[in-house]
Amino acid sequence: MVDRLRTFIGYREYPKYGMVCRYFLYKQALLDEAERLVGANVLRSQSDIFYLTVQELRAVVESGRVDQELIDRRIEEFGSYRALTPPRVYTSDGEIISGVYRRENLPVGALVGLPVSTGTVIGRARVVLDLAEANLEPGDILVTPYADPSFSILFLATAGLVTEVGGQMTHGAVIAREYGLPAVVGVEHATKLINDGDRIRVNGTNGYVEFLPIDAED
Repeated sequence: MVDRLRTFIGYREYPKYGMVCRYFLYKQALLDEAERLVGANVLRSQSDIFYLTVQELRAVVESGRVDQELIDRRIEEFGSYRALTPPRVYTSDGEIISGVYRRENLPVGALVGLPVSTGTVIGRARVVLDLAEANLEPGDILVTPYADPSFSILFLATAGLVTEVGGQMTHGAVIAREYGLPAVVGVEHATKLINDGDRIRVNGTNGYVEFLPIDAED
């Protein structure tokens, strides 16, 4: 069974790859249509198209009219949803599990999380809330709410990873181990407690993030 698992485990990535490729094509097609609708003064901007269902978009294309109040309301709702902080552990039965880490002998002010990729690294924190606005340089440490397959390109430049949610087998943890990057996940409110540009030390062996003076030596 172990031999079969080792042989076929790679195939689990094939569906993800196919989905990502197709979603990209779908998105490009939608943006092309949105550009046409903007040129026809139906939509204000291309991004408005993402606040319509497929059926609503079909009606807009056929009629040449859009319910701008509906789009504005959904934009406002989307903003309010982004401001929410979901529980770190939420089971399929709807149970919210909370608790604290039992860890001793930590540096003063350190943020505690789960160690998922061993090693220690010091670098500049880059807090990324929107992948489209990510701007990492080699040696930077990626700090983000979570890391899904779309973040893979950032791992080429980053030296370490800190996320607010995740576990040993989540995507970011697995990729961090493959790249040999120290990583700590499950650091509550990491993107709020760590400022973009902070100098931090990520201890992926013991599972904590330490703040350092900007001019501290490695």
